[in-house]
Amino acid sequence: MKSYKTAQIARIIGVHPNTVRLYEDLGLIAKPERQGNGYRIFTDLHLEQLKLARLAFQVEVLQNGLRKKIINMVKTAASNDYDKALQLTQEYRLQLQEERNHAEEAIDIVKRLLDGESTINKLSMKRKEVSEYLHISMDTLRNWEMNGLLSVKRKENGYRIYSDKDIRQLKIIRSLRCANYSLESILRMLNALSSNPNANLKEVLHTPTRNEEIISVCDKLIDSLNKAENNAQIMMIQLQNMKNRF
Repeated sequence: MKSYKTAQIARIIGVHPNTVRLYEDLGLIAKPERQGNGYRIFTDLHLEQLKLARLAFQVEVLQNGLRKKIINMVKTAASNDYDKALQLTQEYRLQLQEERNHAEEAIDIVKRLLDGESTINKLSMKRKEVSEYLHISMDTLRNWEMNGLLSVKRKENGYRIYSDKDIRQLKIIRSLRCANYSLESILRMLNALSSNPNANLKEVLHTPTRNEEIISVCDKLIDSLNKAENNAQIMMIQLQNMKNRF
């Protein structure tokens, strides 16, 4: 097996030497042996472990414990438990598929809600009533309003009164948030719908504008999930190769 110094292996992977040391400290790669002068000596095993880690973190998917699961997989591979690492990667891949299905289902729900606009009953509710009706906390309602997702009219006494349109919009927001769409992408979609009721929801949700200051992974959610799933399939092949080789 070849041996590498920290700077050499960092150059091969395309990262700063400090990143290699950080991965070691975090347990994402195995502890290298050291020379008498204290210098680390890395091997081909470390090289493959670093490649695996870089691939695992190439697409950051944060929701529902996915990031924690992929970190656990990389650490498991670093301990040479390849069967367990393969199992974790398969679980990660299946969950990515599930998240993608949820994201696409949310868009379908929104379309149905929009199509059924004319059938909505005449409602008029206070915030507490809406919270109970939609099973959304009052803090969440306040947060959505503060982030510009909803503007609710007030009565003369200062109380907010939610109309049919407000409640329909809240159902839309709730569906998209349950599927982990970001507040920025939902706001972008709502703004697009206000100017063009026939806007392509999927395209708007997944296409941040250039002038947006914060671009979340959720703004390209389905695309990110697809890329992460493709990477997971490559990781399974790499893990199998590492198992056979090391």
